Amino acid sequence: MHQSRRRFVTTLAAGSAAFAASPISSIARTLVQAADAAKPRKIRWRNWSGSQECIPDRRLAPKNITELQEIVAEASGTVRAVGAGHSFTALVPTEDTIVSLGRISGLSDHNAENSQATVYAGTRIADIGQPLEEVGQALINQPDIDEQTLGGCLATATHGTGANLGCMSSNVTGLEMVMADGDILWCDAENNPEVFSAAKVSLGCLGLVTKVRMQNQPSYRLRSESWVAPMQEILDQAESLANSNRNFEFYYIPFSGMCMADSHQLTEEDIFSTEREDTNEAVMTLKSVRDWLGWSPKLRRFALQSAMEDIEKEVVVESSWRNYASERNVRFNEMEYHLPREAGLAAFAEIQSTIEENNLNVFFPIEVRFVKQDDIWLSPFYQQDSISIAVHRYFEEDHQPLFKVLEPIMRKYGGRPHWGKLNTLEGGLR
Repeated sequence: MHQSRRRFVTTLAAGSAAFAASPISSIARTLVQAADAAKPRKIRWRNWSGSQECIPDRRLAPKNITELQEIVAEASGTVRAVGAGHSFTALVPTEDTIVSLGRISGLSDHNAENSQATVYAGTRIADIGQPLEEVGQALINQPDIDEQTLGGCLATATHGTGANLGCMSSNVTGLEMVMADGDILWCDAENNPEVFSAAKVSLGCLGLVTKVRMQNQPSYRLRSESWVAPMQEILDQAESLANSNRNFEFYYIPFSGMCMADSHQLTEEDIFSTEREDTNEAVMTLKSVRDWLGWSPKLRRFALQSAMEDIEKEVVVESSWRNYASERNVRFNEMEYHLPREAGLAAFAEIQSTIEENNLNVFFPIEVRFVKQDDIWLSPFYQQDSISIAVHRYFEEDHQPLFKVLEPIMRKYGGRPHWGKLNTLEGGLR
């Protein structure tokens, strides 16, 4: 019995060795390797700043809406849409399926009589201006970063600035979504009106928005002016400047006592531009000053004021969509709160003094904008004219200590968080 067992084991081992050296074994290995290669390769996803990431089972980019419907109907687990990754909150990360609508983009149709246009939600804001201009239209307002997709902007109530201008979602007159079962639903003020009130700002939780009908206006030019002034001067004039300009915002340079202000007015002037500063280079210069002189707020203020006093006013006349956008290549993480307009400047003043009295480690400008109220259910501007205050932290530096100190100030003045930007509200997005 033992001899037979040993002979069996020996024979099996010899046979295995022979098989391993045979052409059949080579074929088997090739088949196994081919099978492994055929398995979907998991690809890591990261947002623009690197603060959010995941490794989903599937990353898909359907080429049309029909293909998107099939993906959604057949999917198991969570399906999340991804745009340009310019949100800092956990809107995208999942272990299941991420769907990009980047291949479903462009202008679908337009109506010249009422200046409306239907745009595919996967279209980046930067790619909307020229097609609209070619049919005589322009977005009523837009943010100063134009890399985001239209769908992503609407999902998070992304906004520009203008005391009489709402967030981008306030200009939506209808939209189409692919629902969880793969069916298509159109909603507007007459068709599925309650869904429409929720879907204009939905954080992607109702369905995947595929088309958006926007209320636009005839194409127009803007005269943009940018200038430097002492902080107190800007604060004293901020309300009047917001009321007298189509668009107005300002940036406070920490530890400088100085602000950069921007205004836009409608114009029919010929296109022209004075020499323009490289804003990305300027931000990195602020970082260098912080690195060299951060130990001495007084020296830092002296250096910054001396440099900023020589900055001349910039004037640019361009098509609206070209004048809104500014190139932002220096990566950061951001927290932004929308405060009641009557409380916004007081909140800013406390934020500024808190940063400088405690010598907090920050160099990015603090951005202050004005936004008109709306009636969209999940909009942070719901029935509230707002001043938006945004603080930024260089992407290689830990943002939490700074935001932990400043967020309670935002909350104290009744601030509501931007859905796509960092906050610590329990039960909300982090």
